Amino acid sequence: MHDGADRSQRLHGDPAFKGLILDFAGVLTEDVRAVHRTWCVREGLDPEAWRRTLNSTEEGRRLYTELEVGRLPQAEWNAATAALLGLEDGVDLMGRAWGGVRAAGHMVALARAARAAGYRMGLLSNSFGLDPFNPYQALGVWDLFDVHVISELEGLAKPDPAIYDLVLERMGLPPADCIFVDDHALNLPPAEALGITTVHAVSEASTVKLLEGLLGVQATSAAC
Repeated sequence: MHDGADRSQRLHGDPAFKGLILDFAGVLTEDVRAVHRTWCVREGLDPEAWRRTLNSTEEGRRLYTELEVGRLPQAEWNAATAALLGLEDGVDLMGRAWGGVRAAGHMVALARAARAAGYRMGLLSNSFGLDPFNPYQALGVWDLFDVHVISELEGLAKPDPAIYDLVLERMGLPPADCIFVDDHALNLPPAEALGITTVHAVSEASTVKLLEGLLGVQATSAAC
């Protein structure tokens, strides 16, 4: 495993690597926490209400887990979670909360550069629903990838080892040929156990710099 601030032993585009697998939120997006705090204040909530409800309440965690694996449609999650937050309006709650989130420009450029250089690209994401709000389309990252493994569509989520087997199968590559990037450390060990090189994304700048070295590409070469 590589921390986003560390250097790898395999630098300058080791030809053994043929595939790059990226998480979505926290890797291909800018930090969402500030956006969610701002949204909470705008809705008249405590700034930490969103994260606290989703992460630290039993019902909030249950609802989000059901959403991730497709057992609860996003529209139903919106209504139930709005009630937990004390909001009367649950229409497109996820879209409203995520409305200010922006793509991480340098990571997107890195992904474009890697694809242009011939790397096979995979998106491996724990979903938070696709309808009515589709975050991948909203941030314009869906078409960066050859392979999409989205938890809602598969009925399983990271860190379940089966989802890593699935993305490798669809990539058509052995694990040693792939790099996997995720901002949650707990999602990395199952990939490592399979033999995938992992990168813990702790900041956009350090992660892009490390991947440039590993892949032998420059993010700026593919920037819009």
